[in-house]
Amino acid sequence: MDLRALRYFIEVVRQNGFTRAAESLHVTQPTISKMVKALEEELGGPLLLREGRGVQLTDAGQVVYDRGLEILDQAKLLRQQVAEVDNITRGELSVGIMPTTGHYMVPVIALFQQRYPGVDLQVNEQGARAQYQLIQEGKLDMALGLFSAPDPALERYTVARQKTRVVLPVHRVADSAQPMRWQDLRDLPFVLYTSDFALHEHVLQQCEAAGFSPKVKLQTRYWDFIGHLVAADVGVAVMFEHVIARYNPERVASRPLVEPEISWDVALMWRHGHLSRAAQAWLDCVREVYPRPLIGAEFPDFQKT
Repeated sequence: MDLRALRYFIEVVRQNGFTRAAESLHVTQPTISKMVKALEEELGGPLLLREGRGVQLTDAGQVVYDRGLEILDQAKLLRQQVAEVDNITRGELSVGIMPTTGHYMVPVIALFQQRYPGVDLQVNEQGARAQYQLIQEGKLDMALGLFSAPDPALERYTVARQKTRVVLPVHRVADSAQPMRWQDLRDLPFVLYTSDFALHEHVLQQCEAAGFSPKVKLQTRYWDFIGHLVAADVGVAVMFEHVIARYNPERVASRPLVEPEISWDVALMWRHGHLSRAAQAWLDCVREVYPRPLIGAEFPDFQKT
């Protein structure tokens, strides 16, 4: 059985459609259709039924999907074990990185690829909540996530510590050191991240605790777009210090948020007891680049050796 065909079939089920699966796998839709059809012919019957824009598993398809997940997990484990015997000269490593924290991982990626050029490094870019879910499901080896409190379900190594601040058009900020309380935002319009970002839920919870629901004008996945919207006075935003440091100071400014003031750990996370040698090597590189957590808008002074 062609493992690639099995992988394509499973992705079609996960994405509930051939088009979305093709986008996720970065291949054409006819390619996926051809591979799924070949799998059906090999197994002797239909596995999927098209329903509008989605798909429905047949009874046989459900069996193939359930067993296929196990087979792909075993194939991944086999590749990892062979790679470890070969001293990490081959193999795969899947790492999740939030879009706003990619700059933390650039020196880590450079160091890791210098030391282990044969390892296929796969990077997944999604919000913190999505990364957490993928780690729990075993679909990522490690991920860079956000924590405002300890999580007993995961092990982690802290890379940086951040606070949230409110971002406003520069002409509305007379003193950037003057704090704002969450309840001071009651009558202001907001621009937010989409719901797969941890900061989205954080803003909703803090506004509710302060006794109001935020007036949300727009939601987006892109931190730079949020900055442009704030500069245009569409709304205010609540962002992390490392993101604010990348905005144009001639267009936007920020103030501390208090009552409460929330600190976050930007940390590498993984499941207990699930570190392959490649993942351990990645963790070693992270520790070498970040022997201590960076604070605020600090950036590592690191040169490849």
